[in-house]
Amino acid sequence: MSAFFDLLGEFLIVFVVVYAASLVVYFATGLVMNEINARNPDRRIQKERDGMKRARAEILASLHALATSSFLLSAGYFAQTQGWVLFAPLELSWWSFPLMFAVCFVVFDAWFYWGHRLLHHPAFYKFHQPHHASVAPTVWSNDSATTVDTLIEHGFYLVVWLVLPVPALSIFALRLFDQISGMVGHSGFEYFAGRSSRAPFPLLCTTYHDLHHSQFHYNFGNFLSLWDRLMGTVHPRYDGIVETIETTGEIPTARETRVQRPAA
Repeated sequence: MSAFFDLLGEFLIVFVVVYAASLVVYFATGLVMNEINARNPDRRIQKERDGMKRARAEILASLHALATSSFLLSAGYFAQTQGWVLFAPLELSWWSFPLMFAVCFVVFDAWFYWGHRLLHHPAFYKFHQPHHASVAPTVWSNDSATTVDTLIEHGFYLVVWLVLPVPALSIFALRLFDQISGMVGHSGFEYFAGRSSRAPFPLLCTTYHDLHHSQFHYNFGNFLSLWDRLMGTVHPRYDGIVETIETTGEIPTARETRVQRPAA
């Protein structure tokens, strides 16, 4: 019995450290992005809506969601340290770190896409609807989610340790990138629209996920547009919108981006 409590104590230390680090990244990223946005009001995507009215509710919901995602990440890491995995992790090296980061980057993007699509199914949407209360997302919106929503979209951070030989640093780096890029992607201000964020390239800009919040039926991807393009769920005007921003510097209005029918 004492061995169980020893393990529990060790796990709780890991969890507290991971959760504390998550909160530091969350608030640091949010405050920095809000300062940048305040200095660039012309970069706002949905100029007709003020998403910051929901900031307090989003932050409170995020505290719970970040605890859930931190638990998943901590549990997976702790399982690996105890050897409760299918494969021992690769030794950290100049090649194993970027290789497994890239593999997990692609796998997580697929996990997120299909989990996100599942959450839009009528049987599960009640768990995802609170996230979509933010029609005009802000930097605080990224983690504003229910527990079930977080378990589905971030369950990857528990499972990946169990089935792939990942060096711990590769997963922690991916989670850091995921957190910061997700908050930038929800910020509601466009700074990165360019050639690499439209076809034939698979990368994204902030407008991509902003369109998902404002028009709901499109753009379910996280890092890449690959699955949306393969499954026909990319916003029909997305590439044209990005090209307009790229060539003119002007962000189209909501009326100019809206389409008449949802994707099949």
